Amino acid sequence: MKKLKLFPKIFLYTFSVMLFIIIIAHIMIYTFAPQMLSSINSISENGIMIENALNTERFVSEAILRAFPFSFILSIIIAFICSFLFSRVITTPIKEISDTTEKMAKLKKEVSCSVYSFDEIGVLATNVNTLYKNLITTINNLEDEKIKSNEAEQLKVDFLRSASHELKTPVTALNAILENMILGVGKYKNKDVYLLECKEIADRLSHMIKEILDTSRLDFLAGSEKTEEFNLAEILNKICEPYQLISQSKGIDFQVTVQDTCLVNTSKKHMEKLLSNVLSNAVSYTELGHSVSVVLQKNKIMVKNECTPIPESIIPHLFEPFYRPDFARNRKDGGNGLGLYIVDMIAKSLNLTYTFKQMNALQGMCFTLYF
Repeated sequence: MKKLKLFPKIFLYTFSVMLFIIIIAHIMIYTFAPQMLSSINSISENGIMIENALNTERFVSEAILRAFPFSFILSIIIAFICSFLFSRVITTPIKEISDTTEKMAKLKKEVSCSVYSFDEIGVLATNVNTLYKNLITTINNLEDEKIKSNEAEQLKVDFLRSASHELKTPVTALNAILENMILGVGKYKNKDVYLLECKEIADRLSHMIKEILDTSRLDFLAGSEKTEEFNLAEILNKICEPYQLISQSKGIDFQVTVQDTCLVNTSKKHMEKLLSNVLSNAVSYTELGHSVSVVLQKNKIMVKNECTPIPESIIPHLFEPFYRPDFARNRKDGGNGLGLYIVDMIAKSLNLTYTFKQMNALQGMCFTLYF
């Protein structure tokens, strides 16, 4: 499509109108001026009519004809200059808006229309700037969501691969024991002993599958889970009760301290799940004779346990699925590697922040959840 220029169109239109007015004005002057002066052609003096020696009408007509070329050319020059300036004033902001919107069509950032006035053209430039700003913001948000979505999908793929690998080990061990029992190979002839071992492996496998299924459902339940305002101090003892019993059986000192009322507005079910995993992790890694303490304040809860401090370089990896540090490779003592991963997922879904670092006063770790 041929690109039309606005400036020549406005200039030609304005200049044509002014030229038309100039021609009409000159014709009217040439026609009516001599007639308006014809009344002075005769002079009355003492009642006697004396004809003027000069033919005024003819004189005026000749004067107009002589001045006509100069007047006409000068009027055209003035009309040309005025038309040029008028057209430039009108088209310059429109041309700038057009050039700017062409850059906007290519999604160039930091582009905006200059606003020179508060008339309709100025309002148009302001509206274009607002529209483009909203468009860029929307595009940036969509790009961020796309990146987050891709990261989430990659995490799911990695999680499924890790889960498959983790499930493969106990399944292989269980299959090998059963096969050796069927064939009656060596020590596996004592089926009563190894049936109990198979039962333990099956129980551990069942628990792992349950944890994997619960973890996979967290993403879907995060947005639909009902939120409510509740006092965490009222349910804290109920959450801690099972782990107090476990601590007693292991010879661990377990203390709960409520320093202030803590009102939170979130999913109670997910909050209980998060704290349960943190407490389970703390109790599991605390040895005989040491202590676990839970301190609830107005805007945070701290879970401290005396243990061998975890190096700073390893702490970020603890929240990855199925990660177990070198000193906790034993599945019985080291867990299945999903506890803190679930904590991290729930905290993100509830928009909560946390820290997990070494304690300063005592030798151990401290998990802090902020509300």
